Amino acid sequence: MSDSDLTRRRFLQAVGISGGAGALFATMGALELAPANAATPSFQAPRQSDFHLTGRAARKVVILGGGIAGLTAAYELGKAGYDCTVLEARAVTGGRNLTIRGGSAETDLDGHTQRSTFAPGNYLNAGPARIAQWMVTLDYCRELGVPIQPFVNANADALIYNEGGAPIRLRTAKADVYGYVSELLAKATDQGALDSTLTAEDKQRLLAFLEDFGDIGEGHEYTGSTRRGFSRYPGAGNDEGTPLPGPPSLSDVFASNVGHYFSGEFGYDQAMMMFQPVGGMDRIAAALTAAVGRRRVRLGARVLGVTSRASDVTVTFRQAGRVQAITADFCVAALPPNMMARVPHNLGANVTAALSSGFYPGPAGKIGLEYRSRWWEDDLRIYGGITQTDLDLNQVWYPSYDFHAPRGVVVGYYNFGEQAEAYGALTPRARTARAVEQGVKIHGERYRSGLASAFSVAWHRMPYLEGAWAFAQDVNSYELLQQPAGRVYFAGDWLTNAVAWQHGAFLSARTAVTAIHRRVLAT
Repeated sequence: MSDSDLTRRRFLQAVGISGGAGALFATMGALELAPANAATPSFQAPRQSDFHLTGRAARKVVILGGGIAGLTAAYELGKAGYDCTVLEARAVTGGRNLTIRGGSAETDLDGHTQRSTFAPGNYLNAGPARIAQWMVTLDYCRELGVPIQPFVNANADALIYNEGGAPIRLRTAKADVYGYVSELLAKATDQGALDSTLTAEDKQRLLAFLEDFGDIGEGHEYTGSTRRGFSRYPGAGNDEGTPLPGPPSLSDVFASNVGHYFSGEFGYDQAMMMFQPVGGMDRIAAALTAAVGRRRVRLGARVLGVTSRASDVTVTFRQAGRVQAITADFCVAALPPNMMARVPHNLGANVTAALSSGFYPGPAGKIGLEYRSRWWEDDLRIYGGITQTDLDLNQVWYPSYDFHAPRGVVVGYYNFGEQAEAYGALTPRARTARAVEQGVKIHGERYRSGLASAFSVAWHRMPYLEGAWAFAQDVNSYELLQQPAGRVYFAGDWLTNAVAWQHGAFLSARTAVTAIHRRVLAT
């Protein structure tokens, strides 16, 4: 790298630290340094015609786990005529792709049973809830005929709330942070502080950008503008409305730390546009299950053991109180690693160690709060989006479907780590009480008085899953499980760089499918 490249990198790092990802990416764009887009990894599904010239035939495959990875493996192998059987311990397919509707019932590891009373049409996507437009998940929605609609991941009129303060609109926080960051950068540029970092042409481009980006004008002073929002919106005739007063001082804005709340939307997996299936995320799992064939999916089938031999693999399982066995040519183990680690097998101690200690099953929780009216739309003019907070709720989501319907379901918290563990340790009733008590700080007493029902999920307390996602803690374990153990192949989002996304589950399943198909054709 040249000295110029190095000084530019240090400069951009400083921008990111002071102003967050938004200022960083925008500055990169002004300097014509924005990164290029990347394509989804290519994939050729197996076809029956692949066997025509080889004299070989499709084989029998047993798949452990009816989540997205397991269903996808069965679906793609089925295109070439493979005889697939999916074993799923739960009563529904989808794994963490779980949508709660009226009548849904779940019993956690602590014996707490909940039955949803959500009104018809209302639902909670308890697991995955959003899809970026570059994700292969959308390709499967198209192929399977699952209609999609926008998911409002970022909404300028959603809120930011810090304990002890007053809620502010996201648009207001952005205007102030971007305004002051732009002022500081413009002043530094004017005073020659960046002469050793930027060329004269760079400086002119940067100043022109900052004047518009931060709304600081040619004077390079941030004094606020209508970008912050209005206390009374403009009206007819000469009514220009009443802009919000302010802004606060530079020191107060940065002391509030609001910048870190909105930087996430610039991440490659969070940026708008984002989407969701019409009617709930589990429409994807339902469509995959139908495409695989319900007769090939055995629900309530708990895996008891896996034995791999030179020529085949046998899986024993219990279903309806009876122990059964399936012998197949290959096995795809699409269970979470912490669950697969408990299954007796002959795959070797190194595989057991990799499954049991190589991945961390992270805790996460969500609660759906159904309200008798959509007051966030009626009173606050918030249509979808997410309110960020430093409370243990972490986030509050407003529904991105059925706008102006009589009722709606708000995600009252979506939290991780210690926050999720704290909520997960409570009874469902206590979780609701705690979430509402915290939410009242943001939205007032209507957050309590308008509540009709609630349903919460603590993923680390869910049977046969016991975690929201699994991140690799050891590179050797990650690399080991990328390879087959005899005739057993592993699949799941945890074996990709898209952990916690269905996109990762799809890609991992494709990898296993390709490896099995190539092995069959070459044998």
